[in-house]
Amino acid sequence: MEEIFKLPAKKILELLRKGELSPYEVLESFYNRFLETEDKVRAFITPLYGKKLEELKGKRLKDGKLFGIPVALKDNILLEGVRNTCGSKILENFVAPYNATVVERLKKEGAVFVGKTNMDEFAMGSSTEYSAFFKTRNPFDLERVPGGSSGGSAVCVSVFQCPISLGSDTGGSIRQPASFCGVLGIKPTYGRVSRYGLVAFASSLDQIGVFARHTEDLALALEVISGYDERDSTSAPIEVPPYSELLKEERKFRLGVVKELEELEIDEEVRESFNGFLKEISKEFEIVEVSLPTLKYAIPAYYIIAPSEASSNLARYDGVRFGYRAKDYKDLWEMYSKTRGEGFGKEVKRRIIIGTFSLSTGYYEAYYLRAQRVRTKIYKEFLEALKKVDLILTPTSPTLPFKIGERLKEPVKMYLSDLLTVPVSLAGLPALSLPIDVKKGLPVGAQVIGGPFEETKILQFSYYWEKTYEFPKKVVPKL
Repeated sequence: MEEIFKLPAKKILELLRKGELSPYEVLESFYNRFLETEDKVRAFITPLYGKKLEELKGKRLKDGKLFGIPVALKDNILLEGVRNTCGSKILENFVAPYNATVVERLKKEGAVFVGKTNMDEFAMGSSTEYSAFFKTRNPFDLERVPGGSSGGSAVCVSVFQCPISLGSDTGGSIRQPASFCGVLGIKPTYGRVSRYGLVAFASSLDQIGVFARHTEDLALALEVISGYDERDSTSAPIEVPPYSELLKEERKFRLGVVKELEELEIDEEVRESFNGFLKEISKEFEIVEVSLPTLKYAIPAYYIIAPSEASSNLARYDGVRFGYRAKDYKDLWEMYSKTRGEGFGKEVKRRIIIGTFSLSTGYYEAYYLRAQRVRTKIYKEFLEALKKVDLILTPTSPTLPFKIGERLKEPVKMYLSDLLTVPVSLAGLPALSLPIDVKKGLPVGAQVIGGPFEETKILQFSYYWEKTYEFPKKVVPKL
């Protein structure tokens, strides 16, 4: 038999149910892989493998859709009794008092939580270099970034430390690291997955999603975590299809390619890979041109809306209620100032300042309100384009994974890493990044965008492409 840690979750489930494997053996295999690779990539802030192995010795897991399957969580998704840092000094010692809804749903289906993964502080970043603790490295080239902010969650799946992980996506924080690490990453429709227990960055944009190496595993995990939650006012009361059962239905897709991609700065290697991908799928499906004229305004609009919401959400970290508190201060105002000055990193402070300015008297209408109008226009353009096609395709990232430190002094260049993912987030639509090529030894991803609550179509296309290109075998790090 192939090493357990290399098997898809679906195959592991079959072996567990037949009694040919035990949950202990499964976790032990992934733990050994973790010990072999973690010092090189640094994917976890708080690993839990050893603790979970001890628990499994005398514990019978509840059978379910993810019975005995190791799952990692980004460190902004609450797991009761476990440290939840959000990659920040200000929450370094904060212990989650309850479980996020997605955790409850995974636990109910028998998943085993193997740890909390590294991330850019409060999910603000595109490289996982803004973590307050350490940098996570790309498993295809340890001198390069894994993408962000869910870099740890992408890396642990890429190097086979677990078959499934959860991340959060505000402007591309699942899709971009999925592309950089050669795995699948899906951001569902806004409202499809409950945000209860996800530490907020920008509440109208944040979404929990899934990483996996195989489409069947991705579909199964998304099926488990999706659905209405009365504790989340933005949760949509819409029935969840059985994604894992609908994957293999054959469908003739009409696919859209965005005309305005020609105007955007996209690296030649990425364009070449994307064009090769289009050529391959055109043998099976019809490809037509669609137009999104407002696409180029998405980044400026996003970097007003997201920081504005962040400045409001992060006001709660004041040293009074929870988290870090400065030691020396004369009065309450100095305590607030010192706590935030010492507790927050440079990028978080930058975004708080941008957001506070955008919301201030005299600037609200000129910036925030105008950005929201652009957002509405982008959404309407997407809906218009999706009337003509089933799915829209773009590259996931405009560049290959860049070197560690390369963009830290150029925040605008860092922000442009999300050039192609941000428009989808503003529109609240579902999108998935899948591997399409390897250039210079580095993975290249394509983004598949669907209409509201059309995750099934996206997953069906991913399943088709997996069978065609066989990316789980072809796009593998050599660690």
